[in-house]
Amino acid sequence: MQPPPRSRAPLARSTLIKMGVRIAVVIALTTFVSYLHMLRTLRTEALAQLEQHVSERIQREQAIFLLAEDNLAVLEKALEERIRTLGPEDVGARFDSLFVRLPDGTVRSRREGFDGTKVPGVFVPRGVTLDEGMRRRLLASYDVLSAYGPAFHVRFTDAFVTLPEGPIILYWPERPTWILDAEPGFMVTDQEFFATSLPANNPERRTLWSEVYTDEVSGRSMTSATTPLDLDGRHVAAISQDVLMEELTERTANDHLPGTTNVIFRDDGKVIAHPEIEADHLRRIVERVQARPPEQAVLELPEHSEYLAVGRIQGPGWNFVTVLPETIVAKPALQAARYVLLLGLVSLVLELVIMAWVLKHQITRPLGAFTQATDRIASGDFHVELDTSRNDELGQLACSFQLMADKVQHREQALREANEGLEQRVEERTRELKEVHVQFVQSARRAGMAEIATNVLHNVGNVLNSVYTSAQLAKERMTGMRLEQVDRVASLLQENQDSIGTFLSQDERGKNVLPFLGKLGQNLLDERLEIISLLDDVGRYTEHVGDIVKVQQNYARTPRLQESVHLAGLVEDALRINSAGLTRHQVKVVRHLADLPPLLTDKHKTLMILVNLVSNAKYAMDGVPPAERLLTVKLERTANEQVRIQVHDNGMGIAPEMLTRIFQYGFTTRQEGHGFGLHSSALAAQEMGGALTVHSEGPGHGATFTLELPFLPAPS
Repeated sequence: MQPPPRSRAPLARSTLIKMGVRIAVVIALTTFVSYLHMLRTLRTEALAQLEQHVSERIQREQAIFLLAEDNLAVLEKALEERIRTLGPEDVGARFDSLFVRLPDGTVRSRREGFDGTKVPGVFVPRGVTLDEGMRRRLLASYDVLSAYGPAFHVRFTDAFVTLPEGPIILYWPERPTWILDAEPGFMVTDQEFFATSLPANNPERRTLWSEVYTDEVSGRSMTSATTPLDLDGRHVAAISQDVLMEELTERTANDHLPGTTNVIFRDDGKVIAHPEIEADHLRRIVERVQARPPEQAVLELPEHSEYLAVGRIQGPGWNFVTVLPETIVAKPALQAARYVLLLGLVSLVLELVIMAWVLKHQITRPLGAFTQATDRIASGDFHVELDTSRNDELGQLACSFQLMADKVQHREQALREANEGLEQRVEERTRELKEVHVQFVQSARRAGMAEIATNVLHNVGNVLNSVYTSAQLAKERMTGMRLEQVDRVASLLQENQDSIGTFLSQDERGKNVLPFLGKLGQNLLDERLEIISLLDDVGRYTEHVGDIVKVQQNYARTPRLQESVHLAGLVEDALRINSAGLTRHQVKVVRHLADLPPLLTDKHKTLMILVNLVSNAKYAMDGVPPAERLLTVKLERTANEQVRIQVHDNGMGIAPEMLTRIFQYGFTTRQEGHGFGLHSSALAAQEMGGALTVHSEGPGHGATFTLELPFLPAPS
């Protein structure tokens, strides 16, 4: 009897799993602590870097504004000196050669000879009176901008002087026709930057910056720095330089630390420059900065999980804020934690490999030797060699096992001698059947009936296989009878024969003798019944050989008389005939048998067909793993007064090109096959008024053979 399958190395596997789980928990905790430490460290470093970045960025951004203020101080001093030194004789003819009053009432630079890319232009709105003092201021401003404008243009787009009466003297090479394009009624004094130069708005008379505005003539966004000029207590001019906002806005949106965002806004909350940020989010940033203590440079915005670094741009006094999402800080920490986790897992794998190697050599391999020794003894080989030199528990177990094997060998020999008589009788019966088979084949050949002979060979061969299998099973049952226990009990009784009563009633081992003998007797009775059942199968298979011979003698000649048959029982007989082979091939059988009344049909032909189909299905599943081999037999009545018997296997399947040839004489897919079974089965089905068909989805998808017979209920 084949021993049941058992799991391999469960002790080693469970030990590895438990140790692996414990180490994995330690690795997870270590990774978590490392993540928290890295997060705290990286947050501190990131905030310090952010603060330094904002400080450096403030120095860079405010440089242009501070330089503008320095330029305006230079222009203020130069203009004051030029106004004071310019005499009346220098004004008249020169003024008229440079400027002209146009029909629209304005005074502008003469078009002829005017190049706005090299010299400043003059625009005087209509309605403004040009007295001697204004002419002097206009010409002085023209001279100063002509001298300093090209030098300042290296860093600044323009420079201009505005007089309180409304004229403007402008040097703007990028817009050389600005003074020619201005509307006649354009009053520069209406602009915000000029209002910052008035004494009422700027009593300290210092340089002030305007709000960001759009120039009416050029349409460009800018902010202007304006320095008032007073002579003898009177406001005579305002000197200005523009800073275009395009570059600042572009730098604010694009020049930033990875993952951060820049925002510039005034103290009153008006935004100067920012990328695409939601209004509510932007409002929370402004409110948080406005509420901060003046000395605090780094803030936290918890509702958006962000950090804010704040700096102040000198000159316009704007707030420069860099927004750092917390995820940017957490991402490197998470990445570092992943590396820690990965290294921990690699270490875990290495530790488990080392531990598995140790367990394999110290535990699994010795236990495997015991398992192999057990299998060898179960197969009848009692010559086992175990390592009995170890001084541990496994060494003691090996010594005990070796002693047990020797005793079992002696008892097995006695049982084998007792079984020889049964084997001889089975062999004689098998020999007689083979002789009948040979005689029948020779008779068929002499009669010229080759097809009949081949069918006999095929069907009788199937039955002989079942006979041989039943004989082998009987032999295995005899071999598996634990008769050695009787010898052991006899030895115990012989050792204690002088005090047998006391031994049986008081000794712990003696108390178990009588119950043991009872169980042993029952076990031997059960074994005898099973062996008798197997011998009965041999007799039934022999009877079926005779039936097959009778079927083949009348095949295709005389009509077969129909008899009352229970098809469900006939299906069970076919499975029983193949049961030994099905068991040997480890095929699981699933039955779906409808409860049908007795029918009139040819019993032996139907049985022959079913035996062939079950046998073929068994061999078709040789390529399937034993645990997955499944044979399904279905019996049902169809709607068109037919009885359908289906035999389905999940084996090798049938290619489409083979489906049309499978019932041909001599066709087979097995190397040891003859191609007679399905051919004769199909002919037998036709003789009974039915049909035998096959269906398969292709190789690897199994096959279904369907036998359909007329539904002819037997009379009561």
